Amino acid sequence: MSYVSSRTVGRTPRRSWPRKVATATAAAGAIVGLLVSGSGPASAAQPHAPSAAPPATTLAAPDIPLANVKAHLTQLQSIATANSGNRAHGRAGYKASIDYVKAKLDAAGFTTTLQQFTSSGATGWNLIADWPGGDPNHVVFAGSHLDSVTAGAGINDNGSGSAGVLETALAVSREGLQPTKHLRFGWWGAEELGLVGSKYYVNNLPSTERAKIDAYLNFDMIGSPNPGYFVYDDDPQVETLFKDFFAAKGVPTEIETEGDGRSDHAPFKNVGVPVGGLFSGADYTKTAAQAQKWGGTSGQPFDRCYHSSCDTTANINDTALDRNSDAIAHAIWTLGTGTTPPPGTSFENTDNVNVPDVGAAVESPIAVTGRTGNAPSALKVGVDIKHTYRGDLVVDLVAPDGTAFRLKNSSSSDSADNVIATYTVNASAEVANGTWKLRVRDVAAQDIGFIDSWKLTF
Repeated sequence: MSYVSSRTVGRTPRRSWPRKVATATAAAGAIVGLLVSGSGPASAAQPHAPSAAPPATTLAAPDIPLANVKAHLTQLQSIATANSGNRAHGRAGYKASIDYVKAKLDAAGFTTTLQQFTSSGATGWNLIADWPGGDPNHVVFAGSHLDSVTAGAGINDNGSGSAGVLETALAVSREGLQPTKHLRFGWWGAEELGLVGSKYYVNNLPSTERAKIDAYLNFDMIGSPNPGYFVYDDDPQVETLFKDFFAAKGVPTEIETEGDGRSDHAPFKNVGVPVGGLFSGADYTKTAAQAQKWGGTSGQPFDRCYHSSCDTTANINDTALDRNSDAIAHAIWTLGTGTTPPPGTSFENTDNVNVPDVGAAVESPIAVTGRTGNAPSALKVGVDIKHTYRGDLVVDLVAPDGTAFRLKNSSSSDSADNVIATYTVNASAEVANGTWKLRVRDVAAQDIGFIDSWKLTF
């Protein structure tokens, strides 16, 4: 059936659309490049480079000294001991913990900010530390919660993550690192009361600033005494980064499920920031299979002192603390300086491609490079198609292996102009690297248009 017979008589006539470049050619089997002088025919649609070009080299992360990380834990234990045995929100021990971390970072050349909030009638603080330099539009962010429960000193939960992040930040200073991305570190308050500090930070961060965070990495309990090696599975690139790090050391990993959504990555994830992280286990029981591959004691919790008074400096496994601290540094160095584009990187094609009236489908390509593993489960596809009757159009995303994802069907009742939208595609079964295509077909007569631009955001 022709859509023409079902349309309203007297609809908007064809119009001539402006072009950013000359009319795009669609010659089969050949691609004509622009001349060096810039004159001559326009090229067929060519993929543009990523919006944030990766650096040319990857810097290896330094070893994070275990002794330094444990020294921070000793200080946090001393602070708790001097303040009723804990470092909980609203207590003197928490404020002393924040002051200790801030003093270390100030001396190392970081720009630090204390963010004050109120919860349960008491004042709390988040500490944010920015390392000077790097692209401010591409932020790599590592964080951990610094507060304990009132029952104990909280040395594993979460002095361990806080100390690992702190010592990695200090290593950035010692090495004089000049990252291509901007590095930011955070220590959150009142996590034990329901992620209060990190929620406050995220909720008060303008959306334009949230969009600049390429990855938030969370480290909560990384030195459990009967440890497992758990990796967050939220962002495929970050997940693979950590898995590969441990695999190179002969350490098997599992996907983290015990604390999923229960730590400070959750507020970031909920507003669309790519997240990842590490965890060594809390009060879940280690299975026989886990004990066989990781050592330790099966039938016992990963941390028998979870949220208890015995969570002291004696409640730490040095090997787990050492490995996980080194993994933090590896992630910061790789995402901050490496050739792999961070989560949130966009690949865009801005060349025009004509869409013929009642013609064959046309395609606009984007070459994705530098990724690891598969595409994300929430791949963002931004589409800008200029057309005088959008109901004519069928739009698909085509993966490198030819798999097509329908973005838009044709509809005789959709009489508006243009297709300007962002679609979310579960492309997690597809390899990320390769040539992706936007395929557009006009299935009915009378109207014309063109692909203006489109982009993929990983």
